[in-house]
Amino acid sequence: MIKRKNIIKIAIDSPAAAGAGTLAKSISKHYNLFYLDTGKIYRYLAFLKLKFPKKFNNNFVKSKIKSLKVKDLSKKILLTDEIGTEASVIAKYKSLRNIVHSFQLNFAYNPPKKYSGSCLDGRDITYNIVPDADFKFYVTANLKTRALRRYKELKGLKKNITYKEVLKSIKKRDKSDLNRKISPLKKTKDSLLINTTNLNKRACFLKIKKIIDRKKLINGNL
Repeated sequence: MIKRKNIIKIAIDSPAAAGAGTLAKSISKHYNLFYLDTGKIYRYLAFLKLKFPKKFNNNFVKSKIKSLKVKDLSKKILLTDEIGTEASVIAKYKSLRNIVHSFQLNFAYNPPKKYSGSCLDGRDITYNIVPDADFKFYVTANLKTRALRRYKELKGLKKNITYKEVLKSIKKRDKSDLNRKISPLKKTKDSLLINTTNLNKRACFLKIKKIIDRKKLINGNL
């Protein structure tokens, strides 16, 4: 695998709806980093499984991953609760994770040349995908706050769903993400904890920006 030298690599892990995606996007834009929401890859596979249940197997997934473009991960349907639940189930399978792994590594270590580095968020980024990241963060928020955020997001997409249904779904996904045997969600010792429960988007961004700028200054722009 080709690895670009002198790039900034940021790794973010978080439970569902903690605000990591929004935060990662703003950080990526500010520092001109290539952003990849790795959870969207599993959501994309969940979408394919639900749409093509009879075709869905490892060879089918390999062909789809090979031709996968980042723009494919922007489909609104990938944000639905049904897709999210199925994605959490799919993420348990080692064979599928191995297929996705190389795709993630390529963007983490060899982002397009117009970018100054990469920023990936997911469940196992800090210890499995980019263990040598320059910055590692574990972004979280309390359960009710996360459920409310996801509920508002889904209502904004005109989805007919209740807060209680979303809360139940988030609990189920947390249990699956935290307890799966393959690449479970966990906070590593070298990851900085960012609790977004009582922080708005701007405050979260400024908090992480301060941490990054301080290290860049100390290390001579990395």
